[in-house]
Amino acid sequence: MISDHAPPWAVVDATWPPAAQQVLGPWTIRQGLGGGKRVSAASAEQSVGSDEIDAAEAAMKDLGQPALFTIRDRAQPAQQNLDDQLAARGYECVDPTNFYSAPVADIATETPPRVSMFSVWEPLEIQREIWATGGIGPARQTIMQRAQGPKTSLLMRWDDHPAGTGFVAIHGSVAMVHALEVLPHQRRKGVARWAMRQAAFWAQDQGAMTLTVFCTKENIAANQLYGSLGMQLVGQYHYRMKKELS
Repeated sequence: MISDHAPPWAVVDATWPPAAQQVLGPWTIRQGLGGGKRVSAASAEQSVGSDEIDAAEAAMKDLGQPALFTIRDRAQPAQQNLDDQLAARGYECVDPTNFYSAPVADIATETPPRVSMFSVWEPLEIQREIWATGGIGPARQTIMQRAQGPKTSLLMRWDDHPAGTGFVAIHGSVAMVHALEVLPHQRRKGVARWAMRQAAFWAQDQGAMTLTVFCTKENIAANQLYGSLGMQLVGQYHYRMKKELS
């Protein structure tokens, strides 16, 4: 398991990397190029003041991005302080997200049905179409290309038809699942559960020890899935952004 149940933010940046990032005082400023919040949000690991928030806002404006911040575990005093300052500035809480983790060996226990789950790189065109259908367009698919180190896509088939896709990458001994997407008419059939097992078997073959995944709190079905697999809730995060940008 992850040491002290701490979300491995280095793993996030490595397996779902921004186009570029820079250190600005206490901040990590990310350039997302339209790839979504996770690769565009600024983060700070230590306490910041008003002037430093001003500097982060200016840096994101210079990149042509809206001001967007990640609050990584509000239980930490520095994160709570940043969260409160941003709220006072009119930033709203967006996309509260849960972080799940489990030993790979605990998930790689049942082999998926024959010809149902495949680990392939590069992704096939049908996978790109499935991602696009779920809102994971070219800018986010480019993130997968940027990831270094071991990585694969998950090609899912069910009832002899395409069912879904996903992306898995490894940093250190931790594998992280991203962009898990099941076609609407193939849901409630256990496809996502088998996909997570396939991800675990692939990660195990690569020498990874831990399997992790993020899930927004509002995605009830996915949260139930990860819990039923025995994955533990080990962290949370959310974003802060202005109402007109959310």
